Amino acid sequence: SVECVGHTGPVCAVDALYLDQDSGEVLVASAASDSTVRLWLVQGANGKRRAVLVVVFGVPSHTSSAFGCGFMMDVSLVLLPGSRVPILACGGDDCRVHLYVLSDGQLSKVMSLQGHEDWVRGLEWATVEFAVSLETVLAGHENWVYGVHWQPPRHDGGRLQQPLGLLSASMDKTMIFWAPEEGSGVWVEQVRVGEVGGNTLGFYGCQMAPDGSMIVAHAFHGALHLWSRGPDREGEWSPAVVMSGHFNAVQDLSWDPEGEYLLSVGSDQTTRLLTPWKQKRKDGTQISWHEISRPQIHGYDMQCLAAVGRFRFVSGADEKVLRVFRAPRNFVENFANIFRRRPLDKLLAFRQPPPEDHLLQNTLWPEVQKLYGHGFEMYCLASDGGNTVVAPACKASKAEHAAILLWSSASWRQLQALPCHALTVTQMAFSPDGRLLLAVSRDRTWSLWRRSPPTPDNAEPHFSRYTHTDKDTAVHSRIIWSCDWSPDSKYFVTSSRDKKVIVWGPCLLEDSGPAAAPPTPEVRPCSSILDVGDSATAVAFCPALGSENGYLLAVGLDSGKILLYKWSPHPEPAGGRDWTPCAETDVSQSHTLTVKRLRWRPRAGRAGHGARAGGAGDEEDEEEKEEKEEDEEESSWFQLASAGADHAVKIFDVDRRALFSTASR
Repeated sequence: SVECVGHTGPVCAVDALYLDQDSGEVLVASAASDSTVRLWLVQGANGKRRAVLVVVFGVPSHTSSAFGCGFMMDVSLVLLPGSRVPILACGGDDCRVHLYVLSDGQLSKVMSLQGHEDWVRGLEWATVEFAVSLETVLAGHENWVYGVHWQPPRHDGGRLQQPLGLLSASMDKTMIFWAPEEGSGVWVEQVRVGEVGGNTLGFYGCQMAPDGSMIVAHAFHGALHLWSRGPDREGEWSPAVVMSGHFNAVQDLSWDPEGEYLLSVGSDQTTRLLTPWKQKRKDGTQISWHEISRPQIHGYDMQCLAAVGRFRFVSGADEKVLRVFRAPRNFVENFANIFRRRPLDKLLAFRQPPPEDHLLQNTLWPEVQKLYGHGFEMYCLASDGGNTVVAPACKASKAEHAAILLWSSASWRQLQALPCHALTVTQMAFSPDGRLLLAVSRDRTWSLWRRSPPTPDNAEPHFSRYTHTDKDTAVHSRIIWSCDWSPDSKYFVTSSRDKKVIVWGPCLLEDSGPAAAPPTPEVRPCSSILDVGDSATAVAFCPALGSENGYLLAVGLDSGKILLYKWSPHPEPAGGRDWTPCAETDVSQSHTLTVKRLRWRPRAGRAGHGARAGGAGDEEDEEEKEEKEEDEEESSWFQLASAGADHAVKIFDVDRRALFSTASR
């Protein structure tokens, strides 16, 4: 890659073309908000390529005599047919299209095309012929047109043919394909696709597939909208499956207790539900992850969530309220039809992931409860494995606001407050057996809370402080970002901005009557201090023990990298022999910004694989035998989900058996 450095403001348009295919010379044109247009010549072989600035000129203002105060909104390059002379077309805020010719290193303006009544935001050359004359005015959109794209040329009889067809995208949430009528040659609207209603903004750009069978647009919030045409060339256009995701930092995620879908929340003010889609093809079975529901679209940036059972979750945002959502019957039935192969009811079942407009309008979950009690914006959430207790915490700069509140998920009644920390509680985790609650804080300490046995008079959960660290006993010297429990509930791990990862324990609880006073526990570091070289922002234990009672641990870093370690309890851990590095993500696998959250799938196997995973068109008798055999192979696989500040949710397939065998060599 080559950097073209020179603009002093954001670059708003760029285009490039090959001047010489053999030598790899590329001419690049760019326009920016610094009121300049620059032309660069990229030369050299791979690994030694460099960009040379050829021409830079200021854009004149159309409102005054000042030079260098106007803006070019789009640029497009083309070579004059039969020559190596480049022509640059620029669309400006003066409602004109300006044509420039580059010759002998000089850029000369040859013509300005008038006719538009507002800013020219998109333009593109046809590839075979062009005429500098007004062909037609295409009026059909009801808002600004942000993108246009000529139908790509195709080979016909050994010759390259340019079909006369133009695709346009507008802020009115529609795309129109224009083409001249066969008899009259008048340009008319051939196809119009898009959205109706909703509160979203329109389309910012469009593209057409080389064979003309698909068209795609991208919207203000980054969503892609894809339409495909049926096998018949005159067939109807219908929405098609396309990838989707958050368009801002992903803050938290949570697996369904059965591990069949994944919930995520982000600063884009949405909650999204992702699940694998299994397709039968001629070349075998393909499994891909898609968003099938958008349960919550909020007005505040989302911060945290916790699944409470199979089809219920609690979420928190930059507000003082927690919100509880329950899946509607239609979603539950459709989900069962796809993934459990139950007989179809009268409801319309999903056959494929829904398109973007359907996600926006038809997949919301109803809000069933609001939980009040915190004085500041929500920061983190946790729920126990029995789905009986929800524990939220909010942002806090004083001890009085840093208390953890406990809510009953049966009655949604506040049970108690757990004060201990002086600053924001950054993360919490219930032990797998549900008997302990762990909390870590910005005050560099952690606290451990014990669940009391139920009494005949009160069967509701009640927690009391079991142990904690303070300024004298704390090991971490910076904010503790994350924590998690080992699958046997004996140990827990903490990770901090000080680059340290520490395992604590053992946490051995003895059954005692409610009146018995528990002995003072001794929970101390059980591992050597693991220095991961960067701020450790997320940590998670694999939910299954490895060979020789080893534990598999995932660590997410501020740089976006994810590390996998095997930790084995050792009588003398000070020497560092208890940690064994297993694997780490490479550049292509890592996040490009901070890892915000790590969550292992709660059960062995990969979602969508094996006998539990269904799919449209499955033949049960023959395929179930194959899938049950596949289940045995799946027992060594686990899936790790990660949320990043780079707007991405990543799901990694991890072969635990292979990792441990490699680490033991």
